[in-house]
Amino acid sequence: MKDALFGGVNAAVLTAMTPDLSPDPARMAGHAKWLLANGCNGLGVLGTTGEANSFGLHERKQILEGLIENGIPASAMMPGTGTASLTDTVELTLHAKAQGCRGVLVLPPFYYKNPSDDGLFAWFSEVIQRVGGGIAIYLYHFPQQSAVPFSLDLIGRLLKAFPGAVKGVKDSSGDYANMKAMIDAFAKDGFEVYSGSDEYVQRILAEGGAGCITAASNANSHWGGIVYAKRTGAEADAAQQVLTATRKAATSAPLIPGLREIIARSTGDDGWRTIRPPHLKLGKAQADAVWAAWQAAGALPLPGLGVKAAAE
Repeated sequence: MKDALFGGVNAAVLTAMTPDLSPDPARMAGHAKWLLANGCNGLGVLGTTGEANSFGLHERKQILEGLIENGIPASAMMPGTGTASLTDTVELTLHAKAQGCRGVLVLPPFYYKNPSDDGLFAWFSEVIQRVGGGIAIYLYHFPQQSAVPFSLDLIGRLLKAFPGAVKGVKDSSGDYANMKAMIDAFAKDGFEVYSGSDEYVQRILAEGGAGCITAASNANSHWGGIVYAKRTGAEADAAQQVLTATRKAATSAPLIPGLREIIARSTGDDGWRTIRPPHLKLGKAQADAVWAAWQAAGALPLPGLGVKAAAE
């Protein structure tokens, strides 16, 4: 897809924390800079992997502002701003717009289950009208986590009612048929479809999708960058095999603490293991197993990210 705002590889960035569980934007920015230098075209911050819903409203603003203060371009970031509250979602989206972000990723209101498409349309209509334009809205389709899916009919209604406001979707369902249906229905009109699953990167690009926004990109972005640049051929095929293998490795343990373990061992920075409850650090057996799985996938050591690089 041409002219996609976040076309390419976007990491769903881990949120660094201090020992007292406060956000640590400086450490997070260091990781973000490495990602942008190693295959990432953009950064999905404050999403599921970033534990956004474990942070309060003021903390989420602090993290975004801190990243910008530490040298991460606002234009490279797609912050998650969706909450169960209409007014909090609007406030976070307006804040992201004021910082210079080009787009935000918005969960549906997820506390009340089984809302109708009419109810979701009304909710998003309020968000879009209150935000008032100037920033692209990306829908976050993750029914396994939110329990509130986006139907094709709902997406079509939003696109018709608010031309240019809803720019795309991140599909974390793992259901490629659903991603393809979104591409077939809406990509011709510039709607950007991003896979949340690394195993589909090459395929979604070939079929008209915009790229990916994935958790494993925290550590496999080097190979994602190759797939995005090359698309086809032996080098792209080999890189896609690494993406597929690392996705399997990442999901062999609890995803977020497992990725924190990989970054902690790769940098020599134990602080990356700090995580907010209800998530917990991995035990030694799980930590050793997930490290071994990433090694078996052919991804370790991570290019340019080692203890020496971190110390410098």
